[in-house]
Amino acid sequence: MTQRVTIPTQAQTGTVEGVLELPPGDSTGPAVVILHEWWGINEQIGVTAKRWAEEGFVALVPDLFHGKIAKTSEEAGALMKGLDFTKAVEEIAACVAFLRSHPRATGKVSVTGYCMGGALAFATVVHVRGLAAVVPFYGLPGELDWSKVDAPIQAHFAQHDDWATVAGAQRIKDAVTTQPPMELHVYDAQHAFCNERRAEVYNADAANQAWGRAVAFVRARTS
Repeated sequence: MTQRVTIPTQAQTGTVEGVLELPPGDSTGPAVVILHEWWGINEQIGVTAKRWAEEGFVALVPDLFHGKIAKTSEEAGALMKGLDFTKAVEEIAACVAFLRSHPRATGKVSVTGYCMGGALAFATVVHVRGLAAVVPFYGLPGELDWSKVDAPIQAHFAQHDDWATVAGAQRIKDAVTTQPPMELHVYDAQHAFCNERRAEVYNADAANQAWGRAVAFVRARTS
């Protein structure tokens, strides 16, 4: 079931809106925050949220661009460049708090994200305490204090990606001191290989393998 929700935040905007997908029936389940690519909340990320809900999760996609959706890569680049990442992490933290107290959720909240959202997922695990799991897809933030990470991470990167490089992901893996260590999976694919709406880069085999790994990783830490 799809709902539009408005969540109060500590950021200057005061609120962040989002798309909430509830699992079938009326049972409770763990929750996941899904962070969108540089396109904004488009149909593709909405389908991703539905897939998480079908797996039994309460899934929330916060609208970090506040209503703006890019139609071209130029527009998307401008939106990402204009994003205040500090404020975005504050809004993501508010979404985590919202899901922890949601009546359909168990209190265990994970965070995942793609491209820009993957970078924000990494930033979130540094700044937000007590997450159940974090699963970034092909996104790299700037320099952060990785000693603050207190949640398990499973990262997914593409071998043929000049932006979110495997070398950059490996540096994060080497810096994170959690036990068990951060997982890093690398695929013979290109950036955004999970986006089925982009035929030029979509890799079904890699996307399906990454999806299975991600769901299993989060479920093992929230069941």
